[in-house]
Amino acid sequence: MSGLTIAVVGATGLVGRVLLQVLEQRRFPVGALLPFNSGRRAGAVRFRGRAVAARGVTLDALAKARLVFMVSSDEVSLRWGRALAERGVWVIDDSSAFRLAEDVPLVIPEVNAGALSPRRRLIAGPNCTLTGAAVAAWPLIRRAGARAARLASYQAISGAGREALEEFRAQLRGAAGVLRKSDPLGIPQLAPARALPRMSAFNVIPQVGSFNRDGECSEEVKVRGELRKIWGLPGLPVSATTVRVPVIRGHSLAFWLEARRPLSPGAARRTLENAPGVRLWKEGSYPTPLEEGESWPVHVARIRQGTNPRELAFWIVSDNLLKGAALNSVQIAEALLKKRWL
Repeated sequence: MSGLTIAVVGATGLVGRVLLQVLEQRRFPVGALLPFNSGRRAGAVRFRGRAVAARGVTLDALAKARLVFMVSSDEVSLRWGRALAERGVWVIDDSSAFRLAEDVPLVIPEVNAGALSPRRRLIAGPNCTLTGAAVAAWPLIRRAGARAARLASYQAISGAGREALEEFRAQLRGAAGVLRKSDPLGIPQLAPARALPRMSAFNVIPQVGSFNRDGECSEEVKVRGELRKIWGLPGLPVSATTVRVPVIRGHSLAFWLEARRPLSPGAARRTLENAPGVRLWKEGSYPTPLEEGESWPVHVARIRQGTNPRELAFWIVSDNLLKGAALNSVQIAEALLKKRWL
């Protein structure tokens, strides 16, 4: 059988199923597919029109693959990631386990494909929250440098995983009858949240992850560290407020970039017109996650002057399951193929 033997750990999860779709759609040369669950539940996946059983993970089974996509938990990646790389298997990991490890490249191909190396077979993909900002701002940083970056995120429920998404949908179903009977300005009282810190339906939650001593939540810390690493700007001031919103799919960002040299909105638009991975929207128009939440590019709109001639403000929308996870992982694999390392 021609093609590569590919394993997917977490194949039955939200990102795993999307990754299999992307492999099909982009005609990645999969000769044999080895899907694995994460040890939580058995199941099967569909690939190229047929059902394939997802097995439990073992090192020997994974080591039969030329490339392993890991789209599961940090714990699963920590257990198997380095061990597989030491056996010569290429590993593209979508968890947060290795993103800030000094010896592991953190890669978005449109930004820093040069970080890939044949000697580093364990590769991390970025947090889905910051991916849109990383792709959209990079051409501008190359042109005018960067003094600081700020963002406020509006993150879809699916970014928190299957349990949070099921809880959100249950809350919506439960609210339907309550809303018909209540005061139109009243707040529906639903079952308490378990997967997220607060009820997600009809709400916004300014907490993604746990808080540290400085009042930052873990997602905000990740945004800062990962943007610095991906852009190669270790001292860049980065400020973030991350918020979970009642959207099923698609993360949105209000983003500000302060450049080192003056950069007008017009110059920024011209720079982004043909930037890889970017869809630039016409002035007066903009994307929303409801309309663009299942598309491949990073959508950029509402480019305008900030508080000084060096600062620009943007609106950015990208799919958290595609460019924020599965698509980016497949693009990394495609870059390895192009370099003839796979």
